[in-house]
Amino acid sequence: MVFAYFLGMCSYLAVSKKVSTAVGLGAAVIFVMAITVPLNWLLDQYILQEGALAWLGPEYKNYDLSFLSFIMFIATIATMVQLVEIVVEKFSPSLYNSLGIFLPLIAVNCAILGGSLFMQSRQIETIGLAFNYGVSSGIGWFLAILAIAAIREKIRYSNVPAPLRGLGITFIITGLMAIGFMSFGGMLTGGSDVSENGDETSQTQTIKNPVIKGVKQQLAKNTTKVIK
Repeated sequence: MVFAYFLGMCSYLAVSKKVSTAVGLGAAVIFVMAITVPLNWLLDQYILQEGALAWLGPEYKNYDLSFLSFIMFIATIATMVQLVEIVVEKFSPSLYNSLGIFLPLIAVNCAILGGSLFMQSRQIETIGLAFNYGVSSGIGWFLAILAIAAIREKIRYSNVPAPLRGLGITFIITGLMAIGFMSFGGMLTGGSDVSENGDETSQTQTIKNPVIKGVKQQLAKNTTKVIK
């Protein structure tokens, strides 16, 4: 989510100065997303969608509460973040102090909310898939902040130009990493779906050939005019 949609950039940039801090926040994000995405899936399936309240009776089947998605999702996320904050403060005071204000700010981290909204928009079918999507999204965010934290620790010993030190070089590295990861996305979506009889391929070739032929003819005419 960080490299594809640039979600959660605030804590990504602020807490990525040390690997130890990045690991703690990344683990907290994985836990929160693993719980909130399935919970929000249940809310979406049985309360928020149009006709989701049909289980209460036929008189409720036309109700549509989808306009409450943001409020309900944020409330669920805020509840789980408070639980994580209590646990971290109890068992790891040093990590709690190092994370500072950014631990409670997970509640308004757009990457956390984005996981639930993407789950809703992609119409994930089962709660198991929703749990898998939440965990995978959290792991992706964890790997992103871990990678940039490791790079920022090493880059302290590099001769970075003064105007680019700090967030400047961090933004440049993040952009380069985003380009790299988005190129892998092209590998997964490359190619086109072809029917069994190859109809789409033949239609595509039929469409492309006249276009190419017309372009070549136009270029030939222009070249002739220039020569004359």
